[in-house]
Amino acid sequence: MTKPNDLLPEGLEDRLPLEAARITAMMRACLDVLDAHGYDRVRPPLLEFEASLAGRMAGVTVGETSAMFRFVDPASLRTLALRSDITPQVGRIAATSLAAAPRPLRLAYCGDTVLIKASQLDPARERLQLGAELIGADSVSAAAEVVMLAVEALKAAGLTGIAVDFTLPDLVDTLAANTFPLTPDQIEAVRRELDTKDAGGLKAAGGAAYLPLLYATGPLESALAALRAVDAGGALKSRLDGLEAIAAAVGDAATITLDPTERHGFEYQSWFGFTLYAEGLRRAAGRGGTYRIAGSEEPATGFTLYLDRLADIAPQPEAVRCCYLPAGHDRAAAAALRFEGWRTIAQLSADEDPEALGCDYILQGTSPVALENVR
Repeated sequence: MTKPNDLLPEGLEDRLPLEAARITAMMRACLDVLDAHGYDRVRPPLLEFEASLAGRMAGVTVGETSAMFRFVDPASLRTLALRSDITPQVGRIAATSLAAAPRPLRLAYCGDTVLIKASQLDPARERLQLGAELIGADSVSAAAEVVMLAVEALKAAGLTGIAVDFTLPDLVDTLAANTFPLTPDQIEAVRRELDTKDAGGLKAAGGAAYLPLLYATGPLESALAALRAVDAGGALKSRLDGLEAIAAAVGDAATITLDPTERHGFEYQSWFGFTLYAEGLRRAAGRGGTYRIAGSEEPATGFTLYLDRLADIAPQPEAVRCCYLPAGHDRAAAAALRFEGWRTIAQLSADEDPEALGCDYILQGTSPVALENVR
């Protein structure tokens, strides 16, 4: 019977065995992919000084850490925060403990993050974040490696119908410098209206010249052609050539689209960003892109997946054979079964039902025997 104190706070939930098994299987599969590509796993702490979490990602400020749970550390009397994103922590590690490590530096991570308040579209306040960061390289080759790695990780997790949507986070800044000049005040307004896809608001903000960007979206080939037509001065040429090269590297492993004006979630990205989608998933499967680590100003490219968000569409892992171990069983035989990949459940009382406990075999002597052949 549920008591009032047993209720969980809004946005938090228990993950029961079947769902937890799917999440764990995805985590292992994704981490195996990252490890196979040379990404070493790091494990930052769940909480640290608020200023550090806010100060290691260009574009993120202390004022924007209102999404974090914060409290005063009784030891240092400084403000601590529970992380809402692991990426800044990886940036701190790269800039401090691993500052002398050879570059490019490849790091992977997986851990829980929490938010004070989530959005209506994604109400979860606790998330299992997994990702990879390629630090010390700012090139098309680095971006292509990270996109391909993210696609491979999603496929290893059992997801299908992978699609990648490219974006250009610094698009307005690049065009405003020469091609379509804007005042500093206009730049932010034009960014906002492009992000909301508001043609009327864009005109009112003085960005009429940017209207064609609203329609340079869709399949990569046609969207790139539309952007090249807009970019008469060639300010975007290197970026568009880069997108083309990244897409060529991905090949037919994923469907590639382009939405050059999308900025939501890419506020700290530099020239390239991407969103990952999968068949059957209503929300994004993950996102990534290029950025600079604040303080060291070192370039990096990375991606993030929220595994618990993917649990509904991930395949259930194959059931492992489970053997019931009667009282007084042969311990060496039981250990041999576990070594071979079996699960075992040992008897604790005489009234137990092996089948109800999930067993389909029972150990008799040194051999497992199917329960159906025992009764």
